[in-house]
Amino acid sequence: MSGEQKAKAKAEQAKGKAQETVGRAVGNERMTAKGRTEQAKGHAREAKEKAKDTLED
Repeated sequence: MSGEQKAKAKAEQAKGKAQETVGRAVGNERMTAKGRTEQAKGHAREAKEKAKDTLED
């Protein structure tokens, strides 16, 4: 897994988690949903990179 892509995936996941937490704290459902979406993008990027690593082996 590319170090740069792994870092991007983890950053997206962390950003999404923070956004979701803040959204819940202030009662903003849109922000909460956007945070979940950001986390999902990070998980998808991570899965894609793992799949690429598996195919390269």
